[in-house]
Amino acid sequence: MAIFGDHKYIIMKVAVVGVTGMVGQVMCRVLEERKFPITDFLPVASARSVGKTVVFMGKEHTIISMQEAIEKAPNLALFSAGGNTAKEFAPQFAAVGTTVVDNSSAFRMHKGMPLIVPEVNLHHLQAHHRIIANPNCSTIQLVVALKPLQEQYGIERLIISTYQSMTGTGVQAVQQYQEESEGKKATNPAYPHPIFENCIPHCDVFVQDGYTREELKLVHETRKILDSPQMRITATAVRVPVKGGHSESVNITLSQPFELSELKDVLEAAEGLIVVDNPTNNEYPMPLQAHHQDAVFVGRIRRDFSETNSLNMWVVADNLRKGAATNTIQIAEYLHAKGWLNQQK
Repeated sequence: MAIFGDHKYIIMKVAVVGVTGMVGQVMCRVLEERKFPITDFLPVASARSVGKTVVFMGKEHTIISMQEAIEKAPNLALFSAGGNTAKEFAPQFAAVGTTVVDNSSAFRMHKGMPLIVPEVNLHHLQAHHRIIANPNCSTIQLVVALKPLQEQYGIERLIISTYQSMTGTGVQAVQQYQEESEGKKATNPAYPHPIFENCIPHCDVFVQDGYTREELKLVHETRKILDSPQMRITATAVRVPVKGGHSESVNITLSQPFELSELKDVLEAAEGLIVVDNPTNNEYPMPLQAHHQDAVFVGRIRRDFSETNSLNMWVVADNLRKGAATNTIQIAEYLHAKGWLNQQK
């Protein structure tokens, strides 16, 4: 059942758009695990996949086209099909009364479009919203860890270095890694360099002043989600040969002094966070630990003695689950619990 109260679910017609992709497959798994109530499951994918089948809740379902799904006017459409597809079709779903939760970057920075992490800013959601943006995977885990510190102390500045799983790029990147690990040349590489036994300081495309789009997403999305348009943020995003999840080294300058023990208590009490911080026993968050988990893990929490009111911490999460699919379904659960998915015209 949902994590939001004792609301009694009603019958639901749900489309998963991009159902054959990595995130789409995890979405289906999370929907099953969390027992989201679906009467009509509509798997949607590109034209080359229409007519094929996928298994959901132990039953085979035939993949349908985008247009057929729109005509069925589902209560909810969960999108993981890329920005251009979302820009074209999400408004068409919305026009027939469907609420869309979109995983692409298409709507994240649109004024008036909510960008939601349930542990952080559900107050941004309203009943009339028909298109809701899911943040970038690296942003989601970051703000879950930052929100309790922002509330308790205020945040002045962030310096972020990410170590992002190749799974965030998709199937093509995983295939490149697999071929390279077998000593083969990648047949259709996702990256301009080998990813096997390598780190590539290049996530997404270079767009402005030497920064990549991924790095700027961390800046702009974090400001929007935390209602802090002037927060000083800089980021470096690195792709690493890891399957389990994304890791982030975060240097934080707070607005107020802090006691480290109290700050750790604040993090331990926060929703969605698990503190793993016992370096004496070699206990700290790692992607292997976070893999297949829905929580955000934080550790290596220590004072930065080079700057007043500052600290370092290490943040890890499964980028396909909390960084994408689980966050999407948590949003859907909240909408359902509020009764907002039943307001189709």
